[in-house]
Amino acid sequence: MSEDQRRAILDAFRNLRESSPHTPAIVLAERLGVSEGALQAARLGEDVTTLPYAPHTLASMFHKLGPVKALTRSRLAVLEQTGIYPRVSGGGHAGLLLDPGGLDLRLLYRHWHWACMIRDELPQGVRFSVQIFDRHGRAVHKAFCQSPAHHAWWQSIAEEGSEDAPCFVGLGEPASDKSVSVPIAGLAEEWAKMTDVHQFFGLLSRHQLQRRDANALMEGRFTRALTGGCVEQLLHAAADANQGVMIFVASPGCVQIRSGVIPQPERKRGWLNLFAADATLHLDDTAIAEVWEVFKPNRDGGVTSLEAFDASGELVVQLYGERREGQPEAPGWRRLLQSLQQRGSAA
Repeated sequence: MSEDQRRAILDAFRNLRESSPHTPAIVLAERLGVSEGALQAARLGEDVTTLPYAPHTLASMFHKLGPVKALTRSRLAVLEQTGIYPRVSGGGHAGLLLDPGGLDLRLLYRHWHWACMIRDELPQGVRFSVQIFDRHGRAVHKAFCQSPAHHAWWQSIAEEGSEDAPCFVGLGEPASDKSVSVPIAGLAEEWAKMTDVHQFFGLLSRHQLQRRDANALMEGRFTRALTGGCVEQLLHAAADANQGVMIFVASPGCVQIRSGVIPQPERKRGWLNLFAADATLHLDDTAIAEVWEVFKPNRDGGVTSLEAFDASGELVVQLYGERREGQPEAPGWRRLLQSLQQRGSAA
């Protein structure tokens, strides 16, 4: 980014922020025709600083941030939770922040390209945040300080930063639809032999499949195609039944999981929303292209999820019945899923 480009982005950002102080940065970036990462990088030397830490080192500091709002987004979903990060575990390639019912995340460090500290002057006061972006300038994860008592610690992290600018590359157009429609030898047999849901990632890799394609190939055996309105229907039904739900929202380098009972969904400005005391889910469900009910075998009798995809085949959100490791899936959750309408069937 040249200095002229940086200055133009910065000036435009200031004008938009002044007229729309509550508009999210990703929306401002879209209006300016740049990535969110490029927008924040243009603020280096002003109120943004590059953090010098390797991904695992940065993640190992999260538990010291105090009360935060943690945010992860996919293309069509945004999950925000308040809480305190647990200590990270794992190695140099992946991290685990394990706190079922609290801040519960899976970190994929190879996608962490640039991390920065941001100091925003907002009408309600100063807001510190740590924000992480991939090489395309897409947000991986964000942590917003929720306690002014911790500002000094956040400021001390910022003072270790620099004005080193990241280099982002364009994302390009979404890949064309190359869905696999022919049977793949051994896929069903390997799927049936799973004893842990985490083995599913290896299955996809070995058969060179995307998640959506695997669902389509296993339709009628382990998966069922559902109508588009089933996401909203399931959330309403789970709220009515007081059924705990595990909500998975994934960016390129982070999976954030919120577990617990949910309130009734509310539709605002076209989006479907859950407003719980500790969490908020915003879902652009009108842009969901496919919805699947998916069964995966495991040692505890198997688990069943609802998976929603956008038009490019990217996973938008996953919903599981709330359970702890080693516990069987709640029969009530399975009944809720079985009540959903199959795509192509009569109402």
